Amino acid sequence: MNTQSDKNIVIVGAGHAGGSLAAFLRQYGYQGRITLIGDEASVPYHRPPLSKAWLKGEIALEALYLKPQTFYDSQNIELVLGNRVVTLDPKEKVVYLSGGESRDYDELVIATGANSRRLNIPGSDLGNVFYLRNLEDAKKLAEGLRVCSRLAVIGGGYIGLECAATARAMGIEVTLFERTPRALERVASEPLSAFLTRYHATKGVEFCFEASVAEILGADRASGIRLTDGRVFQCDAVLVGVGAVPNTELAVAAGLECSNGIVVDEDCRTALPSVFAIGDVAMRPHPLFQRNFRIESVPSAMEQAKRVASYLTGKAASAAEQPWFWSDQYDLKLQMVGLLGDANQHVVRGDIESGKFCIFHFSDDRLVAAEAINASPEFFAAKKLIGVELAEDKARLSDMSVPLNEFIK
Repeated sequence: MNTQSDKNIVIVGAGHAGGSLAAFLRQYGYQGRITLIGDEASVPYHRPPLSKAWLKGEIALEALYLKPQTFYDSQNIELVLGNRVVTLDPKEKVVYLSGGESRDYDELVIATGANSRRLNIPGSDLGNVFYLRNLEDAKKLAEGLRVCSRLAVIGGGYIGLECAATARAMGIEVTLFERTPRALERVASEPLSAFLTRYHATKGVEFCFEASVAEILGADRASGIRLTDGRVFQCDAVLVGVGAVPNTELAVAAGLECSNGIVVDEDCRTALPSVFAIGDVAMRPHPLFQRNFRIESVPSAMEQAKRVASYLTGKAASAAEQPWFWSDQYDLKLQMVGLLGDANQHVVRGDIESGKFCIFHFSDDRLVAAEAINASPEFFAAKKLIGVELAEDKARLSDMSVPLNEFIK
């Protein structure tokens, strides 16, 4: 009879989700072998600083690491880096690597993350057209920004806005092109989007909304942007931030169900026995909402890693967390919790123009989301109140003289 020490867990993907899972397994007492396979040469690292502090040269590479190399050595976690899993054989419980090796497993966790959505327009393959998803991307972008005086940003999502803020802090002129009517249209409310746009504009960012890019101009290097309406803008470099695509190729080839991610249950189990999926690649039902989500965030990756580690070690899983996110832009700390999909009204606490406020979003009388700018107390209160009926308290939320603890029963 096999004991836990005879078991072997293989984690495919050494990003935040995969790296955290390896650490949680040991923390929760797992005694078996752990193999962590990543296609990058680096140990698992924090990605959010890539668009901010690291890009500006404010922190060293080692400060990005989730854990130092010595941690994996001391915890007997085998790191197989700079190597990619090319084939999964679920019948034989074996994965085959690009370097010609293979690893057998008792349990397999797919944490392959997502990759930047690529542009497919003339000029998109020029040398100074950048993306930002991993450390290698960040290194290339940092080199490009050092010799850049005018940056064109394609995409008004978080990557685009954060990099625009970083570029302005470096004294670079920035023009941001977004094909929808506003920034963060898919993930933020109109009031928050409008505030951020105004704030970026005060810092010198030029916006072009409802602007579709037809071509990146230049010979060997980008020198301009041509829109579908014929307008041309000059630039020295281009950053593309138009979303991400989950890395499901391995799962699809193995016959796993995929729909904008690998479909899993609440415990991150796939339809294949002993195969799990976590992080940006996982499409998971959230127990607090009646639908499936693929949430690209560090907190989501951490929660899923904890859940799988609990499941595999027999530890009781903690209660599901509300989805939450954050973004740093200039001196703004943006914190969001919940999901906006069902919201049909909102209440503002604080003064939007002052840059310190929280927007509470309701579906009728139920709080479903909150967006806070430099308002951490409101954000933490909202985390406790999501899903709560606040019919009598909605109006009082806007009254700054009413303490937040009065709303938390």
